[in-house]
Amino acid sequence: MQKLLPSHKPAHSSHMPEVSAEWAAAASNLLSNIRSSWTNCAVLTAASLPGTGEDREKIWDPSTMFSEDLWLENEKSCAVVHKSKRGRKRQELLAVALGVKVGVKGALLWQPLKLFAYSQITSLVRRAALTQNDNHFNYEKAHNFKVHTFRGPHWCEYCANFMWGLIAQGVRCSDCGLNVHKQCSKYVPNDCQPDLKRIKRVYCCDLTTLVKAHNTQRPMVVDSCIREIEARGLKSEGLYRVSGFTEHIEDVKMAFDRDGDKADISASIYPDINIITGALKLYFRDLPIPVITYDTYSKFIEAAKISNPDERLEAIHEVLMLLPAAHYETLRYLMIHLKKVTLHEKENFMNAENLGIVFGPTLMRPPEDSTLATLNDMRYQKLIVQILIENEDVLF
Repeated sequence: MQKLLPSHKPAHSSHMPEVSAEWAAAASNLLSNIRSSWTNCAVLTAASLPGTGEDREKIWDPSTMFSEDLWLENEKSCAVVHKSKRGRKRQELLAVALGVKVGVKGALLWQPLKLFAYSQITSLVRRAALTQNDNHFNYEKAHNFKVHTFRGPHWCEYCANFMWGLIAQGVRCSDCGLNVHKQCSKYVPNDCQPDLKRIKRVYCCDLTTLVKAHNTQRPMVVDSCIREIEARGLKSEGLYRVSGFTEHIEDVKMAFDRDGDKADISASIYPDINIITGALKLYFRDLPIPVITYDTYSKFIEAAKISNPDERLEAIHEVLMLLPAAHYETLRYLMIHLKKVTLHEKENFMNAENLGIVFGPTLMRPPEDSTLATLNDMRYQKLIVQILIENEDVLF
């Protein structure tokens, strides 16, 4: 049977062309926002400084700090600054870069000035790093914003304006650390690139978050366990049906959480292949959002209820296209593996139906935590996985 529709495989970013023009435009906008925001904050900041009005004007005069003459003068002095930057203070370097005239008493402004510049440059650097990484798997991921109280002055990394207030001034992405206004968070694109320092574990971590943090196509647990199972366990009787010792499965889980893709699950450490299969099933059960997501669960169940086999296959294929890219790729890879397991049915006694019974409740769960709904849908969960295994060459 021919493929129903072309499958959407994870998009790899191709080699990017020269981006000097884009960098110039981004840098221009960045500096423009910086100068504008600091001009708006000048009166408030200067008013808080000690001394007379004349002293404050010498330290911070918006008309002088951001005048075109001073800007051109600083541009001409860039070469001098570059040659002698080892001997110049970081304060002077950043002041010149921003076109700011800082006097002797200007040290009072240095900390907020530094925080402001860093908050603006962080966002630009983050996006530039993503653009220039040819090995980046372009999975779309929304930011996980949570209300945050910032210590000290902070500026929005989206609009470059000041975050006012004493508490709950804005929101911060718990995965990548992006700081923006609550209102701006509605307009931030879904380009979150999780920081490995913020990912505390492998199990119980969102699937897309994990693969983007480690820059992989699929979760490392899936790749490592399937590789080990296919190397030494395809003919094992009752594969995936027989459970390993719970203590040893927990050891594998802790090894992945601690060592990541360097976790050793070889036969010399875990000779029982059922421990590895148990660790893989545990990973899928512990996902906060199942491989077959809550949003698509009801659509899969409705597709499974269709009596006509061809129409049912078409409906399942259409719902597969609604899965997030990382979930789709993980499910595709798992079904290819399970198809290989069924090829050794004479030895392991595991056909597609048996594997559907094992993986149905593991890969898909109803959105509402209802025991009755789970029992009613169990046969359809089994049927969905069975159809995915038997038709993996058509559906994916």
